[in-house]
Amino acid sequence: MALAWKAFLIDLDGTMYHGSRMVPGADQLIAEMNKQGIPFLFVTNNSSRTPGDVARSLVEMGIPAKEEQVCTSAVGAARYLADKDPGATVAVIGETGLVSALEEAGLRITEQDPDYVVQGIDRHFNYETLRKAAGWIAAGATYILTNPDLLLPGSNGLMPGAGTLSAAIQAATGVVPITIGKPESILMLQAIERLGLAADQVAVIGDNMLTDISAGAHAGCGTILTLTGVTTEQNLEHYKEKTGIVPDVICSDLQELMLWITGKER
Repeated sequence: MALAWKAFLIDLDGTMYHGSRMVPGADQLIAEMNKQGIPFLFVTNNSSRTPGDVARSLVEMGIPAKEEQVCTSAVGAARYLADKDPGATVAVIGETGLVSALEEAGLRITEQDPDYVVQGIDRHFNYETLRKAAGWIAAGATYILTNPDLLLPGSNGLMPGAGTLSAAIQAATGVVPITIGKPESILMLQAIERLGLAADQVAVIGDNMLTDISAGAHAGCGTILTLTGVTTEQNLEHYKEKTGIVPDVICSDLQELMLWITGKER
């Protein structure tokens, strides 16, 4: 099966870095993939930054990256809405990356009777934000969630993600959102389309069984788990049981992954 994988979709948070710290071996892995001409895209559920910002941050860490190699859940949400309802009005609960993506897609941002509420990670989320969101949704706005991550690996450990904020909005409204990012299929299918390959020719690399690996399995891709972030040796069996998924490949770190992906340990 592994030999049939022609390209890779690589997670960022917890796989390539923790906050501002590069995961050891990430720079060598990407440099070797570039050297061997192995196609890949970075696919991240994080909606807070633009693809350009993400690429620059990776380069600053020493990881080779280009803006066009980055797929974010913010851009995925914007493309989904622009295709579905061009020029729609949108209330945003999120940060720069989400606002920028929606504006660039031609969507109109407003707090007055929006057609959609689009929510991502928002580190300024507070009671007033929750009140507004509940009001917009109660008035008929469709609720779009960029990604359901409950936790994100940060420089100082795990921190709440967009899914944790969404849990409050769902509790207040009783409305389940349309989810764009992993483990749902919308962002994944957009990324696979960009590669120009069939899903079974692509493998997903990530640290999170609930998002990355589940997304890969649901999309029909191969799955490569790295024990570099949310999933560890200690909780792996718990996540296997919770998801019902066994990854095709499990690597303890990125050095092991590099040896495997470049064919030296198959």
